[in-house]
Amino acid sequence: QVQLVESGGGLVQAGDSLRISCVPSGQSLSNLIIGWFRQRPGKEREFVATISRSGAMTDYGYSVMGRFTISRDNGKNTAYLQMTSLKPEDTAVYYCAAVQEFRPYSVGYYRLMSSYLHWGQGTQVTVSS
Repeated sequence: QVQLVESGGGLVQAGDSLRISCVPSGQSLSNLIIGWFRQRPGKEREFVATISRSGAMTDYGYSVMGRFTISRDNGKNTAYLQMTSLKPEDTAVYYCAAVQEFRPYSVGYYRLMSSYLHWGQGTQVTVSS
């Protein structure tokens, strides 16, 4: 059973940067497609970013494109979401999601929550104005 643990959330000011991490157990990160989703207060969970197993391909939600960067270090078994130029509207619980997948990476498919089998408990990011 794959378990995902997020860390690194916290309270920051608008314009600040923050990096959150996701560490899987029960499966090597190198076998997992990773996605980041977030749930803002009163909103449905939404897609933020995803990365292929090798890290060569990434995809981002429109609201974070150009500000957030997803990455992974398979050697350290850790995936990251680097967030810059944070805005109060980025305040949310951020969830790491994963699925073991060996087929060719399909851009667009991993924007869907239903494409993932494993979810972390989430880490809170709060951006004050």
